[in-house]
Amino acid sequence: MNVVRFLLCFCLILQSCTEPMNNEPHVLHGKEFGTTFNITYFAGDENEEKVTEEICALFEALNQSLSTYIPNSDISKINKGDTTVIVDTLFKEVFLKSKKIYAETDGVFDPTIGGLVNAWGFGPKENLKELDSTEVIRLLDNMGFDKVTLHDGKIQKQDSVYFDFNALAKGFALDLAGRYLEKINVDNYLIEIGGEIRARGKQLAKNKAWSIALEKPNFDGTRSIDRVIRLENQSMATSGGYRKFKEDSITGKKFIHIINPKTGYPSESNLLSVSVIAQLDCADVDGYATAILAMGFEKAKAFLARRPDLMAILIFSEPDGSLNHYVTSNFKGFDDGF
Repeated sequence: MNVVRFLLCFCLILQSCTEPMNNEPHVLHGKEFGTTFNITYFAGDENEEKVTEEICALFEALNQSLSTYIPNSDISKINKGDTTVIVDTLFKEVFLKSKKIYAETDGVFDPTIGGLVNAWGFGPKENLKELDSTEVIRLLDNMGFDKVTLHDGKIQKQDSVYFDFNALAKGFALDLAGRYLEKINVDNYLIEIGGEIRARGKQLAKNKAWSIALEKPNFDGTRSIDRVIRLENQSMATSGGYRKFKEDSITGKKFIHIINPKTGYPSESNLLSVSVIAQLDCADVDGYATAILAMGFEKAKAFLARRPDLMAILIFSEPDGSLNHYVTSNFKGFDDGF
């Protein structure tokens, strides 16, 4: 499962220095622990200071509801066994989205994988020093999204179940910001948080669809562009294991942050990067991208063949180490210059 350290937003936003003219965008840049966000939008009834305050408030509310890195958040209390917590609408929506994706992916997407995420060292708790096959089996027995329910605003679960919604929390943050912009009559905007995208309308200054650069899966820490994609009224999420991994100090083996809930081990395949695009919320495509990466190449292709509503680009390695691409047949939106 994709583990994104979605922590407290500093709400330090650099606003554009001049008042936007006709078809000139408002541009906001913000910082969070571990990542940044960028918002470009045209027009709107509120000034930038008001927009800044409202978006930061939304991010703070989301963290207080769903961040496993905040000890007194709702999810942290629930994970500790507090049965009195009444979840808010943010928690409820993410819970229901997760339940849907869990069913559609036959459990490959499973937010109760938090115990394994922690054990492998990708969560807020200290990783287990002695993680053998017996412990992995025990942790697998403690998970399963089919074992939890939401009733009258309260989560009902076994004490051992540990929630981790970070696989789609970042995407959901974009959705909250986007819904706010639409509420103040902004029809054309682009929101990016740590590489996930929610785009609506067009880039009015250029009178064209929004152009998004897809990154190559480089393992050496460098960053380069694989290709450019056009987005219009779509969301896009990319999941990959080429940046977030841990290395065994003795064997040198790399463990990526995508844990396969079927095996309990970090996913191992030649599938390096998955980008999913759809006319859905970003939280949805974020969850699908995570699940598809965990499936592996062949199962990913089979899943996508059953989902014409999802466009995807899979970047995988050949036996000789070279990179190759699989693009779904329904894909539209490559930049004309590519």
